Amino acid sequence: MTEAGEEAGVDGPSEIRDTAGNVLHDGDSVQVVKDLKVKGRPTSIKVGTKVRNIRLVRDNGDHDIDCKIDGFGAMYLKSSVVRKVL
Repeated sequence: MTEAGEEAGVDGPSEIRDTAGNVLHDGDSVQVVKDLKVKGRPTSIKVGTKVRNIRLVRDNGDHDIDCKIDGFGAMYLKSSVVRKVL
């Protein structure tokens, strides 16, 4: 019984949307819409960088996407700086 309650809570009103208003899901591919500076790195993540196989996290403050970016490694992103690749 607790499993059904937990599933209903996850799919509830806490949808995560990209900059265009598309609902994001685990495993989606997204594209970065603005340059992002990375602490401790001389280069930044450029506009148009594609990120595949994202994981959504809901308990990490305002960063709600967990992903791995080629050349940068694992990091968290805000949904306000990405758009879904359809």
